[in-house]
Amino acid sequence: MAKTRAEMMQETRGKLLASARAAFASHGYAATSMDDLTAAAGLTRGALYHNFGDKKGLLAAVVDQIDAEMADRARDIGAGAGSLWDGLLAEGAAYIEMALDPEVQRIVLLDGPAVLGDPSRWPSQNRCLDATRAAVTALRAKGLLREVDIEAVSHLLNGAALNAALWVAASDDPLATLPKAQEAFRLMAEGLLAQPQFQA
Repeated sequence: MAKTRAEMMQETRGKLLASARAAFASHGYAATSMDDLTAAAGLTRGALYHNFGDKKGLLAAVVDQIDAEMADRARDIGAGAGSLWDGLLAEGAAYIEMALDPEVQRIVLLDGPAVLGDPSRWPSQNRCLDATRAAVTALRAKGLLREVDIEAVSHLLNGAALNAALWVAASDDPLATLPKAQEAFRLMAEGLLAQPQFQA
């Protein structure tokens, strides 16, 4: 059975994303040639322009794809933590730890901000913020948090995890920086608890 136009377009996008993801991870955004990238996907520059506008648009799509995977992975880890509070901490710690992943480090945390600008304005970060807001709202409803503004706390926690990951990725020794970043995130978050050291 012949593929529909929509299926063919989806397949083309998938090939370009996979090729770009491999190239950006291996060579970095600046050193990746659009001709090499499209040739590796068995496609033309025209296909890239049609689907993503330009190389920057392709990077934005790759960053969105990886960032969404990061959020899903962090959410899964948080869900297995045993309590709502532990889940929030585990999710933040997991997101920060992903800065050690070479692909995440290179594409999302180093090239992403350099090319696409402020990560807090990326669509994928809105999804992370939504998840944080949901967790904070649930914790607040159970009376586990101080009387704080949910929107403010959600933005600050989300921003803290993101900036901690950016710090780890950019540091000279990411492995040594990681536990410092995770501990600081935990201590900052614990300041929100209605009862210090309380575990929900």
